Amino acid sequence: MRLWKWSAAALALCGTVLLDVLTRSAVPTGPRLPRSWPLCRPLVSAVSSVFQSFTEGELQHVIAALVDRKAARDAQRDPQGRRTRRARGEGRGSCSLREAVVSVTELGLGYDSDETLLFRYCSGRCAARRRNYDVSLEHMKRAGLLKGGRRNKVRRGPCCRPIAYDDDVSFLDNNHRYYTIHEVSARACACV
Repeated sequence: MRLWKWSAAALALCGTVLLDVLTRSAVPTGPRLPRSWPLCRPLVSAVSSVFQSFTEGELQHVIAALVDRKAARDAQRDPQGRRTRRARGEGRGSCSLREAVVSVTELGLGYDSDETLLFRYCSGRCAARRRNYDVSLEHMKRAGLLKGGRRNKVRRGPCCRPIAYDDDVSFLDNNHRYYTIHEVSARACACV
């Protein structure tokens, strides 16, 4: 806290001196000074006297605090850059848990209720999680080696799906009947 007190005092003093110099130089109160008059010297001397009033130990303390803050900020940042995360598929489009506030009716399960719930769902791409199986299957489908209609539809890559679900959802419909829905909202997602 002592650092902030000294910083605030120094800033207030510098602001006062600067305001005083600017108001004196902007409004002519007496005879005009010659051009060679050094207007900056009083300001520089005031600022330098403020900094000279700090002891060496206080300056070392201020510098050490600033260095520690920078090190803490750098440690919090992810060491990988955006390009690396994007190349690995860990960016915005990767498989992750998303959420939306919806009514029970909007779930499309045949219930008529105005109650709302936080619906969590899985969404995103799984391109970074492709295995040899997925690559081979994609090649065979493109080459026409796998035939089959809509019944034998094969996915050529992993899908973003829930691997765990939230607790059951209980609600009261518009006819005042109590219902419980199982496995409706995702808790965790993965590429499967």
